[in-house]
Amino acid sequence: RWQKVLYERQPFPDNYVDQRFLEELRKNIHARQYQYWAVVFESGAVAQQLCSVCVFVVTWWYMDAGMLSPHGLFGAGLASSLLGYVLFHVIDAGVGRQKSGRTWWADLKSTVVFIAFTYGFSPVLKTLTESISTDTIYAMSAFMLLGHLIFFDYGANAAIVSSTLSLNMAIFASVCLASRLPRSLHAFVTVTFAMQIFALWPMLQKKLKAQAPRCYVAVTVLFALAALAGLTSVSSVGAVLFALLLLSISCLCPYCLIRLQLFKDNIHGPWDEAEIKEDLSRFLM
Repeated sequence: RWQKVLYERQPFPDNYVDQRFLEELRKNIHARQYQYWAVVFESGAVAQQLCSVCVFVVTWWYMDAGMLSPHGLFGAGLASSLLGYVLFHVIDAGVGRQKSGRTWWADLKSTVVFIAFTYGFSPVLKTLTESISTDTIYAMSAFMLLGHLIFFDYGANAAIVSSTLSLNMAIFASVCLASRLPRSLHAFVTVTFAMQIFALWPMLQKKLKAQAPRCYVAVTVLFALAALAGLTSVSSVGAVLFALLLLSISCLCPYCLIRLQLFKDNIHGPWDEAEIKEDLSRFLM
């Protein structure tokens, strides 16, 4: 009788198999079963980041058109940051602060240093790209914001994820757009607002998602409605297209993902590569 070994001489070729070979066939043993509403909940991170980019661009457009003063935006951003800071630590209950060992005074010093540094270099930011055409600035900004969305950490464990690169691309886009505003104060407020919406706001999102899921869903819906309202005042066609994009990401894409799971057909069996799961570190001593 044929045996699946190569260390004994048998009257069969080395590539011979019998009818028992396919008895060990298994299909989709590592396939994940997704629930529709769970996938919709996870897609909120993508929708929120799209809304963040939309809010930033619409805010910049308002400032460029003279419909929004830098003082008003800075005051609103400061008040929102204080509210979010308090909410973050209320939800966290001080656990994160105890682990990191960071104090309130250290946070205050970091904030003051950032504001002073950005305000001091705002004239440089304003004149940094004077030799570059406006069309090139807009193209670079669009490319950088797209890269920010691609490399952003949505919670997936993938090689393409890079929070540092994503944030740097967003700040670079804000610097490019800020250089086309009329005054240095506008540039300072724009870069500060970009840091708030691209660095601080995602931290609060993740904390809400982990500690208060219902509140996270409500904030996501309200933020999407605010982004759509702001975009509607600029372009009604753009608002319709953006709403269709959000609906596709939040409703259509999860449905397609679950439907495509039915067509998955991964086979596993004795032909798979051997996996050594035993700890062999003792042989390396």
